[in-house]
Amino acid sequence: MTQCSCKNSMGPSSGDHADPKLVYIVKAAVVSVVWLFCYMMLETWAEFITLKLLRIDISTRLGSSIVFFMYDTVKILMLLVMMVYGIAWMRAGLNVERVRTYLAGKRQALGYPLAACFGAVTPFCSCSSVPLFIGFSTAGIPLGITMAFLITSPLVNEVAVVLLWGLLGWKLTLVYVGIGLLAGVFGGVCMSWVKAERWLQPFIRQAMRPAGGGLTPFAPLPSAVAPKMTWRDRHSFAKNETSSIFSRVWKWVIGGVALGAALHGYLPQEWVEETLGKGQWWSVPAAVAVGIPLYANVTGIIPVMESLLLKGMPIGTTLALCMSAVGASLPEFIMLKQVMQWRLLALFGGLLLVLFTCAGWLLNMVENILR
Repeated sequence: MTQCSCKNSMGPSSGDHADPKLVYIVKAAVVSVVWLFCYMMLETWAEFITLKLLRIDISTRLGSSIVFFMYDTVKILMLLVMMVYGIAWMRAGLNVERVRTYLAGKRQALGYPLAACFGAVTPFCSCSSVPLFIGFSTAGIPLGITMAFLITSPLVNEVAVVLLWGLLGWKLTLVYVGIGLLAGVFGGVCMSWVKAERWLQPFIRQAMRPAGGGLTPFAPLPSAVAPKMTWRDRHSFAKNETSSIFSRVWKWVIGGVALGAALHGYLPQEWVEETLGKGQWWSVPAAVAVGIPLYANVTGIIPVMESLLLKGMPIGTTLALCMSAVGASLPEFIMLKQVMQWRLLALFGGLLLVLFTCAGWLLNMVENILR
């Protein structure tokens, strides 16, 4: 009897009720490992499915397009889920007004170069940057600063720097990196100056509201302290946020990548070389216009740049084409249409075209000095 009484007085064993935080961390770690493994294997799986299951040679135009489509579609959707969930989870317990206030005013001047530098160290193509753009927007970060990231991220990354260094030399590489960073900062400042956040789609403005309140981050919030959310509450909020945004965007991701895959496999490179290789003044804006539908990341476009330079295309025209292809792709605009109204999308696209054209003209003028 005594032994039984003592055992009962101890209450339930420690294993009966696991710590909810520990359970959540373990599950999150397992999901993260699986996500990372799948993400790293995407290209291999896409090639295997195309070559072994569909029996299509991946060196052909059709095979290249299919691999491109499968790889980029799944990659972008995985990034979308991961980034929107992660940022929504953090935002659920974040005082958005405090973040906005920190980035506003004098401190906002520091936010633009920080966002541009962050974009430079995230090796994403233009479409892969869209999930991060959505996540940053819903986190209440000012649109101008978010735009600085969106512009710079596809233009500059460390792999591209290494490849460009071997192709163009250190001077032109540094100039290219500088142009990419300045384009992001200048674009972000312009977006803030015209208060472009008013032209976001309504569901994004709705998502930008703090987790526990009904005011947008563009309006002053009361000084009351927001109620503290449990980890279960955060998970529920992040899950609902991810589901809502994913359901609106996934169709446009598939459509945009399908268009990019078709152009990637079938747009004749010879035509580009013959049309834009003469060095006329109009060749720079023409190269920028041609680059829009190409849809490539900066590391993928560098071999194309090399062949164009060997054909005699001026460096400024070539880099303008490169920047347009990686930073202003048509599939990116198709996806961004789901989060931007037409006015903002036209402003964003026009700003990129002007920046890339001016950069191309400038590089053509100083090419002899830099080489």
